[in-house]
Amino acid sequence: MTSNGAEFEQLIIEAREWASQDPDPGTAAALEELADVAATGDPAAGQQLADSFSGTLQFGTAGLRAALGPGPNRMNRVVVRRAAAGLAAFLNDAVAAAAPGARPRAVVGYDARHNSDVFALETAAIFTAAGIETFLMPAALPTPLLAYAVRALDCDGGVMVTASHNPPQDNGYKVYLGRHAVEESGRGAQIVAPYDAAIAAKIDAVGALDTVTLANDGWTVLPGSIATDYQAAMSGLADTANFPARELKIILTPMHGVGGATAVAVLNAAGFTDVTLVEEQAYPDPDFPTVAFPNPEEPGALDLALAAADRSGADIVLANDPDADRAAVAAKDPDSGAWRMLRGDEVGALLGAHVVARLAARNEDQPHAAGDAGGGVFANSIVSSRLLARIASAAGYAHEETLTGFKWISRVPGLMYGYEEALGYCVAPSLVRDKDGISAAVLIAELAAAAKAEGKTIFDTLDELYLVHGLHASDQLSIRVADLGLLDAMMNRLRVSPPEAFGGSAVETFTDLAQGSAHLPPTDGLLYITRDQSRVIIRPSGTEPKLKCYLEVIQAVGSAAELPQARQTARAALDHVLDDVREALGL
Repeated sequence: MTSNGAEFEQLIIEAREWASQDPDPGTAAALEELADVAATGDPAAGQQLADSFSGTLQFGTAGLRAALGPGPNRMNRVVVRRAAAGLAAFLNDAVAAAAPGARPRAVVGYDARHNSDVFALETAAIFTAAGIETFLMPAALPTPLLAYAVRALDCDGGVMVTASHNPPQDNGYKVYLGRHAVEESGRGAQIVAPYDAAIAAKIDAVGALDTVTLANDGWTVLPGSIATDYQAAMSGLADTANFPARELKIILTPMHGVGGATAVAVLNAAGFTDVTLVEEQAYPDPDFPTVAFPNPEEPGALDLALAAADRSGADIVLANDPDADRAAVAAKDPDSGAWRMLRGDEVGALLGAHVVARLAARNEDQPHAAGDAGGGVFANSIVSSRLLARIASAAGYAHEETLTGFKWISRVPGLMYGYEEALGYCVAPSLVRDKDGISAAVLIAELAAAAKAEGKTIFDTLDELYLVHGLHASDQLSIRVADLGLLDAMMNRLRVSPPEAFGGSAVETFTDLAQGSAHLPPTDGLLYITRDQSRVIIRPSGTEPKLKCYLEVIQAVGSAAELPQARQTARAALDHVLDDVREALGL
C-alpha cells in the first residue's frame, strides 16, 4: 500500500480511531506510534499497519488465535471484549431456547502467555454483566483442566485463553460448549460447525465497544480444589491392580508452560515417584527462552530433556506442550542405542493397545459385542495411522475415523479412546472430552513401566503390535507457501490430473474428501489408497499457510527376525512415495 493514496489515509484514520477506544494503554500507545511512523512514509510501518487492519480476526477453529498487537486482525483487549460479548449473547440465547428460565453457567481459564490473565478476567467481567453465572480459574492452569471444569461444574460454556504451542508473540481464545448449549456428544468439547458460525454472527452483531458492559465483581474465583479434583481424577485412572509396576525413571518437560506442577502431582499420585523436571524449562515463561518454537514436534525442542535423560539414566522422557493438552514421548531405541521421540502414530497405537489390555484385564469374564455399552468405540483422525483400527477390531471393539482435530474426535458417540497423530490423546473422555497430555502421561508411564518389568522397552511393545497387525510406517511432507492461492492451485492440479500410482503401486481408491460421505462431513482433502495398501492424504492446513501430505505404508512381518529388514523396506517405500507426491505437486 502506498503512503500517499486515499486508501492509506483512511488506514491512518482507522488506526487512530482504534487507538482512541483501546482500553489497553500499551497497545493504544504502540498503535499511535506506528501510525505516526507510517504517516512519514516508512514502508515497513505502513505494511505492519496494513496487516493489523487487513480484516477482522475470524472466529473459526475452536475460536480465535493470532499474534498479540493492536488492530482488528490481532489478539488484544478490543477483539477479546467483542468475542466475549458475542459468546455471552450466544450462550444466553442457547440456554433460553433449551432450558427456559435456567441461568447460563460458564468457566474461564488461562495459561501463562502474555495477557492471558487479562483476557480471562475481562471475559469473566463481560459474562457476569450479561447475566451468566461465571467461574474463573484460580491461576494459570492447563487447558485439559478447563475442559474438565466445563463438565465437572456442569457449565454451558467454557473459554480457555491460550495459544497452545504457538510462538510467544501469539495468544488465542478457545471455546467449549456444554450442558444446555450443545448436543450430548459435544458437552465439554471444542466447538464445531454450526456453532462456530452462530457465535461469529453474534460477535459481528456486537455494537460499539463502549456498549460492552463489564461487571466490577460478581464472578466466582474457583478455589484451588478444582485443580486437586482434576489431579485426583487423572491419577485415579491408574490401574495398579492389573498393572502394578511403577519402577520408572521419568524426565518431564512442560516446555516453559503451565503443566509442570500438575503433571508431576498427577504422576506422583499415580505411583510414579521418580519424576524429574527439566530445570531450564520447569516453570512458566511466556517468552519460551530455551526453544525456537514451543512445540515438542519441532526439531530441537526436546534437546534439553534428552540430554537430562541421558545424564540421569532415565527410562523415558515425557513432554507436554505449553498448555499441556499434548504429550510427546521419547526413549532409547534398542536398534540404534540413541534416544528418539516416537511419532504420534506410534504413541497412539501403544496407548490404544494398552487401553485394550486394561479393558481385557477388568472384563475378562464379560464378553461384549463390538461397540456395545460394555465395549466402547476407538477413534482417530483420518490422517492418523490405520493401526488403531486393526488393534480395536482384533479386540472386538468398534472403530471410527473422523475429520482432523479433536473437536471431531471427542464427539464420537461411545468414545473409549481417541487420538490424532499431532500428539493428541484422549484416554478418559468421560472426564475430559478433549486431548489431554497429562492423563495420557499416566497411561504412557503405566505401559512403559509394565514393559520394563518384563525386561522390555516400549519399542519392543510396538514390535509385538507389528508382528500381529503389520508394520505401519508413516511420514509427512509439509509445504509452506507465501501465497494462499498456491494451495488452491496445487489442490486443483491434483483434481484435474490425479496421480495413477505412488511408490510403484497403482492407485486403486481415490476419494475427494470435499464431496463428503456417510461417515465424514466435507473437507478439502484428497485420499489415495494403492494396490499394496499404501495411503496418501493431501490437504491444506486449517491453521497455517501449508499444504500437508500424510503418508503411510504397511509391511507384513512374519517373525521378529524379519523386523529389521521390514523397517528398511518400509522406509524405502515411504521415500519412493514421497518422491511421487512431490512430482504430483509439481515440486
